[in-house]
Amino acid sequence: MYQIQTLNKISKKGLSRLGENYTCADEVANPDGIILRSFKMHDMELPKSLRAVARAGAGVNNIPIEKCTDAGIVVFNTPGANANAVKELVLAGLFLASRKVVQGIQWAKTLIGEGDAISGLVEKGKGSFGGPEIEGKTLGVVGLGAIGVKVANAAHHLGMDVVGYDPYLSVNAAWSLTRFAHKANSLQEVLEKADYITIHVPATPETKGMFNSEAFASMKNGARLLNFSRDSLVDESDVIAALESGKLASYVTDFATEKLLQTENVICMPHLGASTPESEENCAVMAADQMKNFLENGNIINSVNFPACDMGKAVGTRITILHKNIPNMLKQLTDALASKNVNIANMLNKSKGDNAYTMIDVDGNCGAAAIAEMESIDGVIKVTVL
Repeated sequence: MYQIQTLNKISKKGLSRLGENYTCADEVANPDGIILRSFKMHDMELPKSLRAVARAGAGVNNIPIEKCTDAGIVVFNTPGANANAVKELVLAGLFLASRKVVQGIQWAKTLIGEGDAISGLVEKGKGSFGGPEIEGKTLGVVGLGAIGVKVANAAHHLGMDVVGYDPYLSVNAAWSLTRFAHKANSLQEVLEKADYITIHVPATPETKGMFNSEAFASMKNGARLLNFSRDSLVDESDVIAALESGKLASYVTDFATEKLLQTENVICMPHLGASTPESEENCAVMAADQMKNFLENGNIINSVNFPACDMGKAVGTRITILHKNIPNMLKQLTDALASKNVNIANMLNKSKGDNAYTMIDVDGNCGAAAIAEMESIDGVIKVTVL
């Protein structure tokens, strides 16, 4: 029986994927896995029993990745599961960035009490809330992952000219991207060409504040910026200065702050990107499936700290080893088994940066002595027998 702790409310449809051999609860003494959404785990003591953490969403900045890695805990996310929900909100953001719909609605509410005069007042006041159409304009998509590709494709069908930039474009994303999108060779090229720019890159030390005064200076005058990715990607002081100078015509973001809420031509949404029942279910299903596959079979899909590894369903004895990506590791692992007369039937080894993962199917029972010898190898983080 596997014990799963949920740190947020997780869709029942997702949890039901785990099956009868799983107990899911908010409080679990010795969890094998944790499934969460936005709960901040950084100050949480990690149980020794914990083998995996699954984030029902793409971002993992609320999870202590390095701490989990050192403890031999595989961290999963669910890239693409909420892509359609975010795409639809980005499309809404495009229209709101162009035409002052939000401001117009707010102004219209001030007419309450004017009675029959409202029609005339509307005709006189509507000129303050106009704006350009998006058809025929150029949209720059920075980051062509699951969301960026969907946005690019939808924008093309809305009549926009799309230019995309992503130095790490995956093969799968490339196959999904419309052939009408133009490939930019640099971020600078996007900044110079685009009337609208939408950001879809992860928050990393390298991307922090990538949209700053230097980037804004390279944009067209009156460009419009959308950020439904992460707040740290845009330097707040610099975007406010760009808006006040007129360099930017508008900024639409899913990340509200006190200063942004007080700034003209900023539309702040309350982090609505993935807030749809469909998205929450998709993320929960994907998180649960990945958790179940790992706990039962040792397979890793969509981990942020260990490499993807899949040997199918575990039949018989399977040993999984989380370890550092260092020379001579495989020889030491196989020697540990050979010294105890354990025969290897199948094996797979993959690496990701400084970390690596090895899966070994053996004939018969491997025995405690062989496992103990593996665990004693310098660089081995965790050994699990399934």
